[in-house]
Amino acid sequence: MIKKGVFTILVFALFSTSFSVFAQTEPEDIAMATDEYQDSFYESLKQKGIENYDKAIVSLEKCIKLKPNDAVAYFELGKNYFALKEYQNAQIAFEKATQLDPKNKWFWLGIYDVSYETKNYPLAIEIIQKIIVFDEEYKDDLISLYMITNQYDKALTAINEMNDKFGKSSDREIYKAQILSQGKYQNAEIDNLIQQIKKDPKEESNYLNLILLYSKNNDNEKSLEVAKQLAKEIPNSEWGQVSLFKTYLDANQADKAIKSMNVILASSKIDSKIKHRTLNEFLIYVNKNPQYSADLEKAISYFDNDKNVDVAKEIGKFYHSKGQFENAIKYYEKDLSANSDTDLETNMLLLDAYSQTKQYEPMTKRAMMLIEVYPSQAQFYYYAGLGSNQQKQFKNAKIVLEMGLDYVVDDIKLESNFNIQLGEAYNGLGDAKKKEEYFLKANEVLKKKK
Repeated sequence: MIKKGVFTILVFALFSTSFSVFAQTEPEDIAMATDEYQDSFYESLKQKGIENYDKAIVSLEKCIKLKPNDAVAYFELGKNYFALKEYQNAQIAFEKATQLDPKNKWFWLGIYDVSYETKNYPLAIEIIQKIIVFDEEYKDDLISLYMITNQYDKALTAINEMNDKFGKSSDREIYKAQILSQGKYQNAEIDNLIQQIKKDPKEESNYLNLILLYSKNNDNEKSLEVAKQLAKEIPNSEWGQVSLFKTYLDANQADKAIKSMNVILASSKIDSKIKHRTLNEFLIYVNKNPQYSADLEKAISYFDNDKNVDVAKEIGKFYHSKGQFENAIKYYEKDLSANSDTDLETNMLLLDAYSQTKQYEPMTKRAMMLIEVYPSQAQFYYYAGLGSNQQKQFKNAKIVLEMGLDYVVDDIKLESNFNIQLGEAYNGLGDAKKKEEYFLKANEVLKKKK
């Protein structure tokens, strides 16, 4: 976002003081010298216009000989050297112009252009600070230079100053995000946002940025405090609902909490981490108050397109850990229906939940389907065999269990369970000898564990 200096001048003004240079000269000599200067200056502009920079320089050197203290001629000389990429000569000419007229920002911009083009960033910073005295908006260039030279602390200070005085800009916000991605600068920004909130408590964006920073640092308590303050100052704010939700939930005002939750989950402004935390808190509440299960279902639907967290699966795992297998099954099935029907982890969990609730028919059907997808996954053969035995389909149980046993590796418990189910299958087929054989194998395998 570097600005480049473009010098415009009223040529006739250039000559308004020319007579003073020749004050001690005869009128005829003054007229002759003035005409010669004007002719040379116009010639330099003409030659520069057609990119004959060398000839323009010759004409300007004549001007300087006639008027040695003419800042404009030196500035034009610098521009022509710059066009020829003779940067050292250009800098010398621009510096001479600033010495003769230090209050002209365009002359300083000539030096700035040279320093920037030659990547002399320390000099560029020094010069742009002089230019800011004339035009504060050039502080945006200073910010860019601080970013190039990795002076992020100075850049952040300048960004906040410019935002405060001129309002935010997209470039400054990009720079700020880049700086704040490095954690060590976040404390300074937190302090700045706190001050901004004190200065203007009705500006929502400062609360949101502060909440986001606390959230990134996993400081949920402070994040909630800011959300409460936001809700108090701006009651209609979507972010304000974050604190209201928690307040209503703690007060067991379920209807109000649900209303706030739905605003949070539907918001495009609220960070996904906050949304997940809100849903988790409501899930814990519903576990104790199952009459709100329908509201939980609706809440989950907000996450259908969430690519970061598989919400339905996580809720299933929550109920699984609580031994509420029927609820777990409902969410595992919902997840598999909405996403990949062959997700390995979800299917493993679902088959276990089916087993715990003795739902052998769907368990067997799913396990057999998964064997086609994962032909070397021993657990699926086990669940298919277990389900077949429980449904008295002993021949099918025998076949799948014998096939699956070959894939059991370094899993003593699973190997023992395979042998038990094979014993049950042979028992169902009326082969008592094989039954005893496999039951003995199961015991031997378990002894290895000891």
